[in-house]
Amino acid sequence: MTSSPHRVQGLNNDEVAADWPAIDAQEITWLRGHFPQLGADSTLRWHSPRPLSAAAIVDGTRGPVFIKRHHHSVRSAGSLEEEHRFIAHLATAGMPVVQVLASNEGRTALEHGQWTYELHAVGAGRDLYRELPSWSPLTDVAQAREAGRMLATLHRAAAGYHAPQRSTHLLVARDDLIRADDPIAALKADLGNRPGLARYLARIPWEEQLHRDVLPWHHGLAARLQDEPRLWAHNDWHVSNLLWNDDGTIATVLDFGLASPTSALFDLATAIERNAVAWLQLERGTDAVRIDIALALLDGYRQELPLSPTRVHLLADLLPMVHFDFALSEVEYFEGVTGSTANADVAWQPFMLGHPAWFASAPGQALLAALHAAA
Repeated sequence: MTSSPHRVQGLNNDEVAADWPAIDAQEITWLRGHFPQLGADSTLRWHSPRPLSAAAIVDGTRGPVFIKRHHHSVRSAGSLEEEHRFIAHLATAGMPVVQVLASNEGRTALEHGQWTYELHAVGAGRDLYRELPSWSPLTDVAQAREAGRMLATLHRAAAGYHAPQRSTHLLVARDDLIRADDPIAALKADLGNRPGLARYLARIPWEEQLHRDVLPWHHGLAARLQDEPRLWAHNDWHVSNLLWNDDGTIATVLDFGLASPTSALFDLATAIERNAVAWLQLERGTDAVRIDIALALLDGYRQELPLSPTRVHLLADLLPMVHFDFALSEVEYFEGVTGSTANADVAWQPFMLGHPAWFASAPGQALLAALHAAA
């Protein structure tokens, strides 16, 4: 943790002190010895306000360079390179992804002290949503349709990629528990490997809460997902992870930090959840959901990859559960890494328990009904 004056976006759409210190000149000097893309004058241009890691843009020899730094307990070099291999596959298939930079040693992730670093070329295009907080919904229907189309394009490119499950649960989106016949039993079997999560859950009646508030949405999903093939997916398809051309097309796809083998429907459901609901403004009632954005995402996707009515119904039924594994991952991160039980409480209450509760509300039901009707 840090007492740095650097400020980042908090979980309640507020500004808070950063958990991780901002990247500084001393670190850039060390990185310059390993990455030839950093020139003698690597001036710091920008620090990211995102909270779960530290990132900055600096001048490089051939243009600006994006530096991202993780605590070693969150990402080792090996776990970062799992993402990088997926990005490299997509690039080979013609996807407009960011270029991951290699060091003098031929590595795309380096460990130094308590930190793990990765460097990217700054993507082409305009970052229209850079200053908006996470969970801000998309507001432009045409952009939503283009985002859906590009997501389908990514899935087509990813179809030929095969790699094992991620080596970490921390801040990775999975669908393992959603696919399990008994998510409670599957989670219990894994808690010995996840001490931070186990410590948090030991203090609350978690089984009772999940059985009451979450798992009714899981009924029947595991059996229906048996025919849904595994696919390495982005798993965080929010508009803030896309850069745009002036003509409204997507220029670059960013941030594969949550990527893992899930499924196409999981990724599309995540895109709808991320972009069509103002999760930090649910008090707005029906104004907190953009059904037109959800339908435009689906429409753009289907323009590239057809979806049967059966799969669209499954997509809608996935929505209240799509956050499940990642909510646990955030609880584990805040309790086990940053030591913030208060933030872990936010990940458990309004995220893990609050999201499915919203889908039982009138606005949530309207969104699900619209998606079912679109089948």
